[in-house]
Amino acid sequence: MVDKILDIRPLKESDYDTYLVKWWNDWGWEAPQKDFLPQDGTGGMMVLDDETPICAGFVYFTNSGVAWVDWIISNKDYKKKPERSNAIGLLIETLTNLCKTKGAKYCYALIKHKGLVETYKTLGYTEADSYTSEMIKKL
Repeated sequence: MVDKILDIRPLKESDYDTYLVKWWNDWGWEAPQKDFLPQDGTGGMMVLDDETPICAGFVYFTNSGVAWVDWIISNKDYKKKPERSNAIGLLIETLTNLCKTKGAKYCYALIKHKGLVETYKTLGYTEADSYTSEMIKKL
């Protein structure tokens, strides 16, 4: 039997309301506002198994050599293994490669989930310092 190949595509305008808000809620997290995300919620990628969305994530490009690869979220109802882990790895790897092709010299991520930290490490990210507070001010 041949392993299933996953598809990856840029986020669409409709993905935020159709999938992402539900996924954040399913995991017990408050969804970030659409305008908080890169390109109003379309500045990232989504991985799919045929037509079933598995996970999505975003990349912020800055006016420095840094790009921020983050807001990784997954479909809690998608239970296939190892496809789920493979999809998250593919997503982060694709976002990282996008940063490199756009000229970034560094990729940054701010994450708390231990499994996700391990995935980033597997893909060559180095754990820096652990943070204790995430500070945001709405203007």
